[in-house]
Amino acid sequence: MKYFFNFKHIKGDLFGGITAGIVALPLALAFGDASGMGAIAGLYGAMVIGFFAALFGGTPTQVSGPTGPMFMIAIPVISGAIATMGSLEAAMPIIVATFMSAGLFLVMFGLLKLGKYIKYIPYPVLSGFMSGIGVIIILFQLYLLMGHETPKSTWEVLVNIGGPLSAINWSAMGLGATTVAIIYVLPKFTKVVPSTLVALVVGTATAYYLKFDVPVIGDIPTGLPTLKLDGFLNIDINALGDIVKYGLILAGLGAIDSLLTSVIADNVTKTKHNSDKELIGQGIGNILSGMIGGLPGAGATMRTVVNVNAGGKTKISGMIHGLFLFAILMGLGPLAAEIPKSVLAGILLTVGIGIIDYKGIKHVRHVPISDAVIMVVVLVITVFGSLMVAVGVGMVLASVIFMKKMGDLMGKDSKVGSMKDFKKETPWNDEKGIPKLIEEKIYIKHLDGPLFFGFASDFSQMLRALPEVKLVIIRMAEVPFVDQSGLYAMEDAILDLKTKGIVVVMTGIKDQPLDMLRRINVVPGLIPETLMFSSFMGCIKWVKTNFDESDDCFKKISGDLAEIQKTKVAYTL
Repeated sequence: MKYFFNFKHIKGDLFGGITAGIVALPLALAFGDASGMGAIAGLYGAMVIGFFAALFGGTPTQVSGPTGPMFMIAIPVISGAIATMGSLEAAMPIIVATFMSAGLFLVMFGLLKLGKYIKYIPYPVLSGFMSGIGVIIILFQLYLLMGHETPKSTWEVLVNIGGPLSAINWSAMGLGATTVAIIYVLPKFTKVVPSTLVALVVGTATAYYLKFDVPVIGDIPTGLPTLKLDGFLNIDINALGDIVKYGLILAGLGAIDSLLTSVIADNVTKTKHNSDKELIGQGIGNILSGMIGGLPGAGATMRTVVNVNAGGKTKISGMIHGLFLFAILMGLGPLAAEIPKSVLAGILLTVGIGIIDYKGIKHVRHVPISDAVIMVVVLVITVFGSLMVAVGVGMVLASVIFMKKMGDLMGKDSKVGSMKDFKKETPWNDEKGIPKLIEEKIYIKHLDGPLFFGFASDFSQMLRALPEVKLVIIRMAEVPFVDQSGLYAMEDAILDLKTKGIVVVMTGIKDQPLDMLRRINVVPGLIPETLMFSSFMGCIKWVKTNFDESDDCFKKISGDLAEIQKTKVAYTL
C-alpha cells in the first residue's frame, strides 16, 4: 500500500483522476445503455471498479472500468438471462451472480499467481480477437446511428440492414456523425478538454434545444446504489453452468485486458506493476460492482494513459476517478436522461475503431501464413460465432502449429532411408577428426530442443529405420525437456535398436531427461549407466579404445560391463 500513503504527488493525482473521470463518463453511459441494463449500470461499474481496483490493485496509475471487450462478453450474459427469465428484473440475480463470479475467479487467478502466464497468449490470437470485438462494436452501432434498435447478433445486423437503411432518422444520423467528427477532429486543435466529453455535450445540447425527434436514454436512477442480491440464493440450479462458464470467460478476458494495460502503463511511467495483486484488485472491484448491478470491467488503456499524461502517479489517481464519477452520479439523472442514443453510438463507434489491430491487419501478407490464418480465423469466429470458441480455437490452432514447427525443426535432418540419407545430418564442430573406419560404423543422432509428442513419432521412426551400423550415439546436450510421449518413443526406439544388436550410448544428458529415463528404467534397464557419457569427446575416446577393427565390432560392449566401468572414468571429461 506504499503508493496509497504517498501524497507527494497529490496535485498530479487529483488532476489525473478527474481528467480520467471526465473521459470515462460518456463511455460508461454508452456501455451501460448499449448493454440493455441501462446507462446507470455502466456508471456503477466505472465508479466502483475504478475505485476498488485502484485501491487493491498492483498498477499505481491504472484506471479501470467497463471496456469494449468486457462489454461484448456481458451482452450475451444479459440478453440470455432476460430471454430465459422474461424481464431484466427477473434476470438480475443470474446477471449479478455471473458478474460476481467473474470477480471471484479474478481473485483466485491472483492468489494462484497466474498473472505471469499472460505472456503465453500468441499475438495472432489476441490480434484477431481484439479486431473481432472492434468489428462487433462497430456493427452494433449502425442501427442506433440510423435511429433504430439494434438486433441481438451480428448476423442479424447484416441480414436485416435493409430495414433501417430504408427508414433512416436523419436527425439521429446527423448527431452520430457530428459526434464522430468532434472526437477525431477536436484533438488536432486542442487536448485540454477530452473530445468525447465535448461530443457528448454538443450532441445532447443540440438535440435538446432543437427538439430533435431521436431516441434518448430516458430516466436513470440517482442517489446511492442499492444491493441487487434479492433472489440471489434462489437461482435455478440449471443456470449455474452458464454462470460459471461466462464468469470464467469474463475473468480470463478481464485478466488479459487489465494486464496488457498494466504493461502499457509500465512502459509510459517506467515502473513495474504487480500482476497478481492487479488481478486481485480487479476481482474485488468486479465483485462489488456486480453486487449493485454494475457492468464488469478491467483496466482501461485509454483512461490509464490519460491519467498518466494529466499527472497521475499513484493509485490515489484511480480512486479519485471513481469518487468523481460517484459525485456525478448523485446529480446526473435529469441531464443524462436527455442524451441521444445516436450520440452514445457515435462514441462507441470510435471505441470499436480504436480496438481494431490495424498493425496486425496491415502486416497480414508479410507474417508467416500460419499466423495470418490464426488471426483471420479468430476474427471471423469472434464476429459471427462465440467469443469463447474464438479464443479456444485460436489457442488450439496456435499450439498445434507451434508443435508442428518444433517437430519439423528437430527432425529437419532426420531423413529416413539409405545410409547416405542419414549422413546428411550436419556434423557439429566437435565431431571432426573421427577416424573414417569408425565413422562408417556409428551413427550420431543430434537432438536440438525438447523431445515432446510433436516430434516423438518422427524420432521413433527414424531410429527404427537405421541401416546397418554398430553403434548409435544420441547427443542430448541440447535437450532440456522430455515429455511422456517423447520418453516412450525413445524407449521403443532404443529397444528396437538393441534387438538388432546395435549398441546405444548417450552423451551430455541433462537432469530432467535423465531423471525421466531412470524413472521408467530405460537407464539402466536398456542403457547401462556405463554408457551414459557427460561429454561427447569422452564418448569418442571410449569408442576409439573399444572398437576392434579386425573383428569389426565393439569388443567390450558385448563383454564385461564391469571392465567398461573401469575404463569409463578416464573418458568422462
